[in-house]
Amino acid sequence: MQLFTYYRSTSSYRVRIALALKGLDYQSIPVNLIAPGGGEHHQPEYLAINSQGRVPTLRTDQGGFLSQSPAIIEYLEERYPRRPLLSADLITRAHERAVAALVACDIHPLHNVSVLNQLRQSGQDEAQVMQWISLWISQGLAAIENMIGDSGYCFGPEPGLADVYVIPQVYAAERFKVSLATFPRIARVAALAHNHPAFLKAHPSQQPDTPV
Repeated sequence: MQLFTYYRSTSSYRVRIALALKGLDYQSIPVNLIAPGGGEHHQPEYLAINSQGRVPTLRTDQGGFLSQSPAIIEYLEERYPRRPLLSADLITRAHERAVAALVACDIHPLHNVSVLNQLRQSGQDEAQVMQWISLWISQGLAAIENMIGDSGYCFGPEPGLADVYVIPQVYAAERFKVSLATFPRIARVAALAHNHPAFLKAHPSQQPDTPV
């Protein structure tokens, strides 16, 4: 498999965690989103495999290309079920999916670079942009804080689908200087992930395109 990725893209980060948790080998293909000239994701060569021009894209062992991190992660879960990311309990699965959807649909899109650039182009200064980011990340994490458990990872002693989504969102919160002080459950999960080999391997600081 090949993963077209960018080191600090949180959606790429999710897929890297899922791959690492499942112990799957893949080749990382960096796509520079801030390269001169508008970024490599806008180049014809990349648009030919991902018409939306976003990361991540997964090239499967069969040669096809998959886009959108939720779809890629679902594919990995179904194609490689030996190390499941979802609980065996149907209700817990629904909670795990709810946390994943909250991150992917309600938090992350509102601090995506395209949205932030649109805010800047509409006249918002950097202080206002940072206020926007802090508002939506804080509101989303507050909801997650009330959804996850009191011990272990989000929903048990082993990391699963919810953690795959939450940890990259924590990274984004830290990057944008959003305090986690009022989210002790999330902070607990982040501390556990900090020492887990799969999360360490997938971290933005460990990618081949991470700036020196």
